[in-house]
Amino acid sequence: MIYEHEIPSGSKLYFGKNAKLKREIENIVSKILSQKGYEEIVTPYFSYHQHNGLEEKKLIRFSDEKNHILSLRADSTMDVVRLITKRLGRSTEHKKWFYIQPIFRYPSNEFYQIGVERIGDVNLKEAISDIETIIKNLSIEPILQISNINIPKLIAKNYGVDINIFKKAHLEKILKSDIKWLHKLAFLQKREQIEKISKEVPKEIAKEIVKMQQLAENIYCKNIVFAPLYYSEMIYYDDLFFRFFINNRTLGKGGIYKSEDIHSCGFALYTDNIIEELISQG
Repeated sequence: MIYEHEIPSGSKLYFGKNAKLKREIENIVSKILSQKGYEEIVTPYFSYHQHNGLEEKKLIRFSDEKNHILSLRADSTMDVVRLITKRLGRSTEHKKWFYIQPIFRYPSNEFYQIGVERIGDVNLKEAISDIETIIKNLSIEPILQISNINIPKLIAKNYGVDINIFKKAHLEKILKSDIKWLHKLAFLQKREQIEKISKEVPKEIAKEIVKMQQLAENIYCKNIVFAPLYYSEMIYYDDLFFRFFINNRTLGKGGIYKSEDIHSCGFALYTDNIIEELISQG
């Protein structure tokens, strides 16, 4: 029996102080991004096409009056790029956009997020600087993790390692591998380890590690870790990517990606996790 006051599992309810905190976070971020030259966009809750790089089973689908299959917005990045380049291209030449809106995943999961897309721009260092400004204004000091999706992809392609080992983060299987330098990559975390390990791995892997090191230069975050074998669930990332986390909560993530034959970069802040973290800090 379902009572009328119940809400579906996975959905969100904010009221009182929490609702006020959510609105304050969104207002702070909106003001910062506007000052940094971003314009706002709000995309439809559902669409005919979900070019989002997610597994089909994560989509919530239904039909319109003409029996066309629609799906609730499960990711905003691909929608924003597609709408700006295909639908609004003649109306605006602006390339820096942000959005404050929820996404929905099967079976009934609702997530609030604040996202940024820099269309045609792969300056990920500047994107990280933007998110650092936001986090500083929210008085949070998370850890910045820098990764490179090319590293696990190259290892899987050229050295016979199953890509699913990286996708599922099976560290024990990595350590059982006969590839000794792979063991060292698994434990690479600090900047001071990079120079030594780069000399022990194949040149193509070393090149990708150096890109991670260069991204970390002149970044003001106090706590930076490297995770070269980390595999993002957002499979449209095709180069460097990052995430900010604290106390096992991912506060935001972003990276370089290609959509509509355009290389871009962006990030998303997870509003629900930020609220939980701020509440836990009192």
